[in-house]
Amino acid sequence: MERLHLDALDAFAAIVRHGSFRGAATARGVSASTLSDSLRDLEARLGVRLLHRTTRSVALTEAGAALLARLQPALGEIAAALDDTRSAQAEPAGALRINAPTPAIELVLAPMVADFLALHPAVRLEVAAETSLIDIVAKGFDAGVRWGEHLAQDMVAVPLGPPQRYVVAAAPALVDRVGEPQDPADLLNLPCLQIRFASGAEPAWEFEREGKVVRISPPARLVSTNVALLTQAALDGVGFVAAFDGYVDEHLASGRLVSVLDDWCETFPGPFLYYPSRRQPPSALRAFVDFVKVKRRKEGW
Repeated sequence: MERLHLDALDAFAAIVRHGSFRGAATARGVSASTLSDSLRDLEARLGVRLLHRTTRSVALTEAGAALLARLQPALGEIAAALDDTRSAQAEPAGALRINAPTPAIELVLAPMVADFLALHPAVRLEVAAETSLIDIVAKGFDAGVRWGEHLAQDMVAVPLGPPQRYVVAAAPALVDRVGEPQDPADLLNLPCLQIRFASGAEPAWEFEREGKVVRISPPARLVSTNVALLTQAALDGVGFVAAFDGYVDEHLASGRLVSVLDDWCETFPGPFLYYPSRRQPPSALRAFVDFVKVKRRKEGW
C-alpha cells in the first residue's frame, strides 16, 4: 500500500469542511497555494480527482466523497487520541468545533463564550451557524446544538440552557388598532411577520395548551431570514411576530411590545449540546461540558 502523508489527507478534509482553499488555509495558518499544491499531489498519487474547483468554491467528486466518508471518522479518532495524550499532563487545548442553529448561538452560546475562553486560554472555539440537521462527525465538528426532538439516540446530550418559549408579540398601537387575538386561529386574519430558514422553509406557528397542539401558517406581511428585521418591523407596528422569548423580552419589559396568546405559549426545554457517545471527547469539549454543568448548577436551570 502506498504511504501517504497524514497531513495531506487532513488538508483535503479541511478544504471540504471550510468550503474553500482560502478558508482552510486561514484556519491552518498556511497559504492557499500550499494547500492547492498539497491537494494536487494527493490526487496525482491516488490517480483520481477528489475535488471540482471553481474560483469561488469546491465540490466533492464521487471519488472524493467516498474517500471523505471513510476518512473523517479515522481523522477524528486520531485527533482525539492526540488530544487525550496532550491533555493527560496539560490544560485543555486545541480547537473545539460546534455546529448550532442561529437562535441557539445568539441566545444561549454567545453569553457563555467570553467566560469559557477566559478559563481556557489554550482552546480555540469555532462555532458554525446551520439550521439544517447534519452529521456532525462527517462534517468534522466535535459537537452540535439542537433541541431535544432532533437528537439521535447514540448521542450524549447535555442541557445547554434554561427552558424557553415562543412569544407572539406586537406593538401596543397595532393591538389597539386590529384587536388582540383570543385564539391562534385569529392570527389568520391579522398582519403577521414570518421567519424563513436558509433552506427556504417557513415553519408553521405552533401553539399548545393543556395538551392540545395547534399549528397555523398565517399570511405574512413580511418574510425574512433575519430575526432582527422582523423584530424591528414588530416594533414599528407592521405585524405580529413569533419569536424565542430571548429576542423580545427586553422590548416586552419596556412596553414597546406586548405579548398575546400567552396561555397558548408553553415553555419547553432549552437546547442541548450533543456529541458522539462512541468515543472519548477531546479535552476542549470535556472542558466545555464541565463549564456548562457548573453554570447550570450556579444558575439553577
